[in-house]
Amino acid sequence: MKQSLIVSLIEKARKTPKLVALPECEAPNTLLAARAALDSGICIPVLVNIPSVIRATAEAAGVVLDGMLIVDITDESMQDDIVDRYLLEPRLLSAKGCKRNMKNPVYYALMMEAVGDVDCTFCGHANTTSDILLAVRTVIGMCENIDVPSVFAIIEADNLVCSQGNNIAFADCAVNPEPSPEELASIAIATCDGVRALMGWEPRAAFLSFSTDGSSTSASIDKVLSALSIARARRPDLKIDGEFQLDSAIDPRVAALKVKRESEVAGKANILIFPDLNAANIAVKMVSSFAGGKAYGHTLSGFLKPVADSSRGASVTEIVGDIAMLVITAANL
Repeated sequence: MKQSLIVSLIEKARKTPKLVALPECEAPNTLLAARAALDSGICIPVLVNIPSVIRATAEAAGVVLDGMLIVDITDESMQDDIVDRYLLEPRLLSAKGCKRNMKNPVYYALMMEAVGDVDCTFCGHANTTSDILLAVRTVIGMCENIDVPSVFAIIEADNLVCSQGNNIAFADCAVNPEPSPEELASIAIATCDGVRALMGWEPRAAFLSFSTDGSSTSASIDKVLSALSIARARRPDLKIDGEFQLDSAIDPRVAALKVKRESEVAGKANILIFPDLNAANIAVKMVSSFAGGKAYGHTLSGFLKPVADSSRGASVTEIVGDIAMLVITAANL
């Protein structure tokens, strides 16, 4: 019996355990997942908050904190040290702004990551996605040639047959409702880099449409073609192509019939870039509802350092899987 994707990712993460900052220590599931992740050997949790909050949550949740690191965000000498190192490079925040924002555990954790005191940051249980995105954009910043953050999902479905077996990546699945051509190009580039770091695949990204290689015309197709042109100009090293219908992107037989030119992506795509969030969300739900598939991943793409924005309704088991994915990404970016 084939091992499930998430089990294989947890095993992979055990080979390169990392320091993971967990700032939302008022959430019981954060500490329950931290305990499970530590016990599984995938990371050393770094709890970033007020110690009394951490201990109260741990006591209520029945979590033993042994083996975890605790960072007291009220310790002024530690704050000063982090701010001094953080401001050695040009930043959006001033020293005063840093100290003010560090009262928020998420900002404190992200500043620790920015200066290298932790390898990655896991949050999303007590803060909205918009709050997390603002914090990461302010403290960590975007990668070169990337305009917007995004999130990709690794899809696992028993009946899926494509170039990576029964796995494929979908993007953007969470952040950008109606991306512009520049934003769509950013999503493709960031997803390629993220998928390579997480899965070890050679990325082959297909921009999806209802048209294949000029079989139809519309404003939406023009947007996809513009995004393709921008992505190729920004990152000529990446294998990115389109516009393709889904079957032309993943099925070599269909690609041979519909794509009458050389393509490194047609028929063998392992990343699908959807034209908007409507399409991506519908696709994820259809895979789940009709094919019994699963979608994994809450790591944000496009930022200079790895951060995960988990669902506030995620179970402890799901959180541990997400932490494993974050750890692998941190090891390979």
